[in-house]
Amino acid sequence: QVQLVESGGGLVQAGGSLELSCAASGNLIRVNVMGWYRQAPGKQREFVATITRSGVTHYADSVEGRFTIARDNAKSTVYLQMNSLQPEDTAAYYCNADVYSLVSRMAADYWGQGTQVTVSS
Repeated sequence: QVQLVESGGGLVQAGGSLELSCAASGNLIRVNVMGWYRQAPGKQREFVATITRSGVTHYADSVEGRFTIARDNAKSTVYLQMNSLQPEDTAAYYCNADVYSLVSRMAADYWGQGTQVTVSS
């Protein structure tokens, strides 16, 4: 059973910073692409950033230059450093991972439970 456990959300003033982390756990797995998505109240979930095992990153235009995604493959953990936060960044942030099982030899998509980020003006 694969689990993604997130941490690091909270309340911050505009212009402040937060770092999110997400650790994947499971037996005999290889974690491929990891990423972050977010969902604000009344809106659809949207892409924030992804990172491959080799470190290739992609960002949404709205966070480019303010957010940085990184990962530690040895710990199967992905991080999201968020700087210059604005009220429009307020949302539930969800970790996502494409995980390959060495047992079933199949890949599947997993989501974390979400962590709330609230930016006050």
